[in-house]
Amino acid sequence: MKKFVKYAVYLLIIAIVGFGFYKKVYIPKHTFKTANVSKGNIDIKVNGVGNVGARNIYKIGSLYGGKVLDFSTQEGQYVKQGSLIANIDSVDLKDRIDEQKALKNKLLNDIKSLKVDKLSAKVNFDYQNELFIKNKKLYKLHSISSLDYQKYLTAKDTAKLKIQSVETHIASLKDQIVQVVAGISGLEVKLAHYVIKAPISGYTTKKLITNYQIIMPNQTLIEVVNPKDVWVQAYIDTRISGKVRLGDSASMKLRSSDKIYKGKVVNINPINNPITYEREIDIAFDNLPIPFYMEEQAIVKIDISTLKDVLKVPTKTLSIYKEKDGVWVLNKDKVKFKPVKVLAYEKKMVAVKGIGMDEKLIVPDPNKISLKDGMKIYHD
Repeated sequence: MKKFVKYAVYLLIIAIVGFGFYKKVYIPKHTFKTANVSKGNIDIKVNGVGNVGARNIYKIGSLYGGKVLDFSTQEGQYVKQGSLIANIDSVDLKDRIDEQKALKNKLLNDIKSLKVDKLSAKVNFDYQNELFIKNKKLYKLHSISSLDYQKYLTAKDTAKLKIQSVETHIASLKDQIVQVVAGISGLEVKLAHYVIKAPISGYTTKKLITNYQIIMPNQTLIEVVNPKDVWVQAYIDTRISGKVRLGDSASMKLRSSDKIYKGKVVNINPINNPITYEREIDIAFDNLPIPFYMEEQAIVKIDISTLKDVLKVPTKTLSIYKEKDGVWVLNKDKVKFKPVKVLAYEKKMVAVKGIGMDEKLIVPDPNKISLKDGMKIYHD
């Protein structure tokens, strides 16, 4: 009797343990959440990673070398078109211009003096010509000698040559003035190049020199970017980049911000990278973030098309079974794997083809038993 009671107690304990295991372990491990198939539109996107760049980066520098003066531009500073960037020491260039201007004034004064001489010479010529005409008549009447007649002719010709000489001297001085003016103009143009001004409005993205630094000819002082030229240079796998078109809408998320910025595709580089097999696609901002940071990393999503009235399932219901993509569907408390064709991804939903609208989906759980075709399960 005692032995029978002993075995009965053992069996009761085993039954209690088994029932507890069934309720606490077996059933939870075989219980899965379910999800439904939905229908609607889904946007197809092409994803990529890139950096903030610009269509044009203006390198502002000096044609001539020298000491940099009046340079105070800082990185990130906005400069207006025509505003002063720096002055370069022109050494004696201004003095040379002043010397040439003084020479020009001297030549002008000399011309004025020669014009007075010309008037005096003309008066003398008129006088000598009048004497010549009178004495020519007397010579014909044999009232004066041939020697006297020749004296009056020579005086008249000499007076005329004097006028021509003064006119030639004036013309020569005028030619010199033309040369001096051209020289002044050239020096002033050169002097203007020692004053560095912004050719375009924009933000200073790079500062390459400091005040009072000695620079070489054609050396860059700063780099400026026009806000209208700023874009994100995204690099996208060539296998999917072929679907992108100019004007496609896009969204961008910068590494320094959680904000999503809208934009449009404005350029597609025709040359692919032969190493990474990527293509550069440039997206301009609809509203540029200020301040912006060149070379900042950005995640890009480009909308290339929209699938309309397609069946959608939660991403978490997708599984791979026997090397096929598909979903687990419920069939009278048993599960069955149904292969599907994935059309597109959208956040937490996936557009698929190959299932019905009324299917009840099973959500796989890595913490529970692995699903198999025909396996009985419990569900919520």
